[in-house]
Amino acid sequence: MNRLQGKAAFVTGAGRGIGQGIAMALAREGATVAIVDIAAEQAAQTAQQINDTVGTARAIAVTCDIADRAAVFAAVDGFVAQTGGLDIVVNNAVYFHYAPLPEMPEDTVHRMVDVGIKGTFWVSQAATRHLIARGEGCVINLSSVAVSFGIRNAAVYTAIKGALDALTRQQAVELSAHRIRVNAIAPGPVVTPGASTVIDAAGWDARRNKTPIGRLATTDELGAAVVYLASDDARSVTGVTLKIDGGITLVGP
Repeated sequence: MNRLQGKAAFVTGAGRGIGQGIAMALAREGATVAIVDIAAEQAAQTAQQINDTVGTARAIAVTCDIADRAAVFAAVDGFVAQTGGLDIVVNNAVYFHYAPLPEMPEDTVHRMVDVGIKGTFWVSQAATRHLIARGEGCVINLSSVAVSFGIRNAAVYTAIKGALDALTRQQAVELSAHRIRVNAIAPGPVVTPGASTVIDAAGWDARRNKTPIGRLATTDELGAAVVYLASDDARSVTGVTLKIDGGITLVGP
């Protein structure tokens, strides 16, 4: 406990699901966390839940559409003004839609790219100014096991996650001179409210049955991995994409 005491973390898409689990894990380890989400009510509820659970005011709700560069810079600068600095950035926010490649609507493709690639870049761009001023820090991107094998109807989503893998490696090299580490985690199937809009109970059972260890990772476990990467325990780890998938990439989808 308290491996991140005194640290400030900016977590996108933290209103629910994986982002929420990550934010809670960071707060439990002592970090002050920005709960960044386009859904203001979800961000506020998660921040309140963390503050009630942890027992001290460790979470701040931040409403922001990360596809909006100006809004991102304002959100990051506002959080830094409140906390006095920034140490950890978690690029988790995503917009996804599964459809056959010929049928994917143009506006959906634009939105997925605007959030998944551009939004991640805007947050990293806005945040690294403060990490450089701090003299150290870490960025953690959310990749996916989808980059390891083909998934039906997921061409755009997989392309975005592949881009984030490449961005992680590039950021790690470029920012190392400033003592900023950059890594990614690649979750396997994780039951979340968002994912459950496109995967039914039978689908979750099928994924569980294909996983060599016979279980799916939880949001708490993903949070624990992010805590590790953000802590001094991982001070020599950079440019890595850590798979948290129960071995599913060993056998295929």
